[in-house]
Amino acid sequence: MKEELIISGRMNPYVDPTLNIWHWQIPLYLFLGGLAAGILVFAALSYIRGREEAHPWAVKKVPFLAPVLLVAGLACLFFDLNHKLFFWRLYTTVKLQSPMSWGAWVLLVVTPLSIVWSALHIREFFPNWDWKYTWLKEAEKFANKYKLALAWVMLIYSVILGVYTGILFSAFNARPLWNTSILGPLFLASGLSAGAAAIVMFTRSKEERAYFARVDLIIIGIELFLITHMFMGFMASTQVQIEAANLFLGGPYTAPFWIFVVFLGLVVPAILDVLELFDYHVPAIVPSLLVLAGSLMLRFLISFAGQESRYLY
Repeated sequence: MKEELIISGRMNPYVDPTLNIWHWQIPLYLFLGGLAAGILVFAALSYIRGREEAHPWAVKKVPFLAPVLLVAGLACLFFDLNHKLFFWRLYTTVKLQSPMSWGAWVLLVVTPLSIVWSALHIREFFPNWDWKYTWLKEAEKFANKYKLALAWVMLIYSVILGVYTGILFSAFNARPLWNTSILGPLFLASGLSAGAAAIVMFTRSKEERAYFARVDLIIIGIELFLITHMFMGFMASTQVQIEAANLFLGGPYTAPFWIFVVFLGLVVPAILDVLELFDYHVPAIVPSLLVLAGSLMLRFLISFAGQESRYLY
């Protein structure tokens, strides 16, 4: 028998693999966080602009989804942790260079704010609601007194949350597909579009639906511009980033990205929004669900494709 000795570190797991550390929990969390951020941005912005009566669903009712979405997203993060009992260590320090540290503290602010904002409008669903304890009644009076300041804080932190969902990826320079500054604005725009779509889907006001359909149409145009700019940047960059872009330009992610994200998630809803603006009745749930599905698919594809892109040959 002839023996051969093979010495290679590549025989060890995770030395030269397809990186597959982040599973479905992370892109789902990014979608839920981006959707909640979009809803809260429009709620705060509409209130600041004095549009509370013109946009009652955006300001008072749809934001009730935000704390549910954020808690569900946090559950996804918790489920993804290997050492679940040590999550609290994220809050024992602040690391400005760490996107995860930023995300942990932003969520710690946004989640209670979304709960407070919902509590201030609870009588929209329960007209006879009465806080049983005096301190809760005093807290409600205090929050209503400084509601404008609360809206500004919520707006700022919701924008940070929306951008952070993309920066969480772009901070990983070792993954060529993620190594682009476009992901932050793209994920923010996607979250805003999903938030506008949620308002369009739930509102019972024709004027409010038309307004946010126009807003969503503008944001979809911005998304298409950012996606085009992202791939142009990749194709004009280094070989590894060209190869990363090729995952979507002829590679295994081409069909799902261009069909489900770009065509069904952006182009078709934009056409339906235009038809709605020209008084062609389109059921609001159709473009809204397409936008939401496209936003979700965007995060899954960017997450999984990014883990396949690499510098190794």
